[in-house]
Amino acid sequence: ELERAIDRHEAGLEPLSSFILPAGTPLAAVLHVARTVCRRAERRVVQLGAMPDMRLPVNAIEYLNRLGDLLFVLARHANKSVGVIDDPWHPSRT
Repeated sequence: ELERAIDRHEAGLEPLSSFILPAGTPLAAVLHVARTVCRRAERRVVQLGAMPDMRLPVNAIEYLNRLGDLLFVLARHANKSVGVIDDPWHPSRT
């Protein structure tokens, strides 16, 4: 279901040619924050899975990975729906 949602919301978006900054509308900002929390959870689950005798739910890591991807696509979609253009990252900004 996550894959279908990603495909559905990504269909109207321009393909990315570079990384983008987590910027834009308030809704997109919240979705980007949710994505970072999801990615943090994914990293923690990976750590848990490496522990001896730890049994994770089937596909837990894959689910969190795809959920993070969906949140990213939703943030891009939220921006596009109101005409906000993705802000590409440039190495010179660091």
